[in-house]
Amino acid sequence: MKMNNCRVCGSVFYQSPLLRYENMPAVAQFLPDKDSVALDKGVRLEICQCSGCGLVQLSNDPVAYYKEVIRAAAFSEEMKAFRTKQFDCFVQKYSLKSRKVIEIGCGRGEYLSLLQQSGADSYGLEYSKESVKACKGRGLKVAQGFLDEATCQLDSAPFDAFFILNFLEHLPHPNLALRAIHNNLREAAVGLVEVPNFNMILQDNLFYEFIPDHLFYFTKDTLNTALQINGFEVLESSEVWHDYIISSVVRKKSAFDLSRFYRYQEQLMTEIECYIHQYKSTAIWGAGHQALAIIALMNLADKVKYVVDSAPFKQGKYTPASHIPIVCPDTLRSDPVDAIIVMAASYSDEVVRLIKDEFDQKIPIAILKKFGLENV
Repeated sequence: MKMNNCRVCGSVFYQSPLLRYENMPAVAQFLPDKDSVALDKGVRLEICQCSGCGLVQLSNDPVAYYKEVIRAAAFSEEMKAFRTKQFDCFVQKYSLKSRKVIEIGCGRGEYLSLLQQSGADSYGLEYSKESVKACKGRGLKVAQGFLDEATCQLDSAPFDAFFILNFLEHLPHPNLALRAIHNNLREAAVGLVEVPNFNMILQDNLFYEFIPDHLFYFTKDTLNTALQINGFEVLESSEVWHDYIISSVVRKKSAFDLSRFYRYQEQLMTEIECYIHQYKSTAIWGAGHQALAIIALMNLADKVKYVVDSAPFKQGKYTPASHIPIVCPDTLRSDPVDAIIVMAASYSDEVVRLIKDEFDQKIPIAILKKFGLENV
């Protein structure tokens, strides 16, 4: 089924494909043999670009075998040496010795065996039953499966790190896979994500690099976007292996811990209540959003006589949620109070000068500062 929207951000493609190729090879793996070659037919490839995030991708359906990893590079001694050095450095840099790491789409364990030799407690996930059997025959810890839901739970999770090496570009639902990985990691876990480098394809006019197996053609920017919107912080990104591969190191993002906000709220509530209790009547100066939130959160409705604000459009109204009357500054003369708390953000010092110059030099004033109440 032809795609019209980006598989990552959901935005529509530009109206016309960047390229349209006819009679292209329908597969790059599982090539036809003499018994099936007569049935083999070429396909049309449409190379499109997302108008939102800019990611270049095919509008075509994925190949039938997209869940399986097939690595011809496993036969290269140069690649083995590169991966061995890369994994050793990664494991050392992120203190992954004896820590649990997983390779998503590990094929027959070509890279997983090297990762295991680096000293990490290595696991793999692979869809092909035959490949899983081959991995287990080599003593590797590999599970049969595929990340087709964000809620997938992996055996032996959570992991301290993950690797997905030249596999993400094959997946029709990369967000689901990345979210599933994210959900099976420990807090602050790291990862190595690698994809073919579209920057090089552009630079060298490699029109022949488009194949139906690769649904995506990532630049550094579009890969970073895909990773970031799926819960990862990109720590570094580089071009490796003769610039053919974009290699991104990522860290799992976690929700902010804002529990200290509650602690500061309790501290400020104690300070404000202690201040108010010293006087028979107290006013607050400032009906901005910060003051309104504090008044509501600290239940000051029956503790404050009124709220002063210089803005005419606020005067004669009431504070939302707490329903304290908002009055003009002249009310300090007609209906005086014994103390004032100024909550006017960056205007607070100016308000204090105004009160002392125009109303009462001796009235007690406290200013809400970022660390709490400060007596003037």
